[in-house]
Amino acid sequence: MNARDLPVLTGTIVEEREDFSLDELTAFCAVERHRIVELVHEGVLHVSSTSEWRFSGTALRRARVALRLQRDLGVNVAGIALALDLLDRIAELERRS
Repeated sequence: MNARDLPVLTGTIVEEREDFSLDELTAFCAVERHRIVELVHEGVLHVSSTSEWRFSGTALRRARVALRLQRDLGVNVAGIALALDLLDRIAELERRS
């Protein structure tokens, strides 16, 4: 088999997109809609538009980390908000050094 016979794969790096709808975010995270809504109400995720919820690529990363904390460690939503805040502060301190 030579290189011409191999299939060409294409893809999109979704974290680099500018914004996502609520339905897209739930699909990318493979969770039910109410789980993302809960994260927004707790302040873990921020919406960029109030008329129709839109999320940034950063929100996708945060949602995935939040959902892993919840699933793997059993952390409640308030604990997730605290953990992500601390992780953000650590990252900021590491950038400064």
